[in-house]
Amino acid sequence: RVIAHPCLIVCKLLVYNGLADRYPNNYEDFAHDNVWCGFSSRDFHDMEFILEHHFNKILVAQYNSTTERWTGYTAWGVLSAEKWNEDPDEIPRRRSDMDLLCKDVYGLEGPSSDSSLVCSVHFFYPKHIRVTWLRNGEEVTSDVTSTDVLANGLWSYQIQSYLKYTPTTGERITCMVEHISQTEPRLYYWDPSLPKSEKNKIVIGACGLLLGVVCVAAGLIYRKKSTGEEPQDS
Repeated sequence: RVIAHPCLIVCKLLVYNGLADRYPNNYEDFAHDNVWCGFSSRDFHDMEFILEHHFNKILVAQYNSTTERWTGYTAWGVLSAEKWNEDPDEIPRRRSDMDLLCKDVYGLEGPSSDSSLVCSVHFFYPKHIRVTWLRNGEEVTSDVTSTDVLANGLWSYQIQSYLKYTPTTGERITCMVEHISQTEPRLYYWDPSLPKSEKNKIVIGACGLLLGVVCVAAGLIYRKKSTGEEPQDS
């Protein structure tokens, strides 16, 4: 998903508070949140922060910093959105999230090289994940290195994969992330059209798929037992 171009999309996941006590014991369900941060300016004045609540991989509610309101997409989501929109503490809370998850993350340093691309996936759970590089749709098996899957804390993990790469006209470079939190592999494309200064800035960002387009955290899942009904708001 690309919100704007050129932009850096930073995705992190938040955990539903209190879900542990809401589920009976019939079968397994999954809940996870996605956070998207889109901007094209260096001073973040056009930052857009989007928080999505998912249950069993279905979008139930979304917050958008542009309107500073929640929108519900299911029965539970509509009720929760109405409650959150009436909460006077909600907007300050989400503004704080945007500072922590977007603006602060972008300022962190990471590896940089004119001849390397980095695909960095943060804040995912469970631990197992597969990150691969594609060149024109074909898997790249040479000039690729990866870190081990490392613990972030809060039951989440991170991994970084590097590709030594010399830009070639007509080539399409993609980072593919496969994780149980997603119904299908997620593809993130490197954008060679960005100015060199902007590409370097994106490369040194510490979170996400730093391919000139997208930074994604591939699914911090909060796994519990449930009857299949959507969680009730506390």
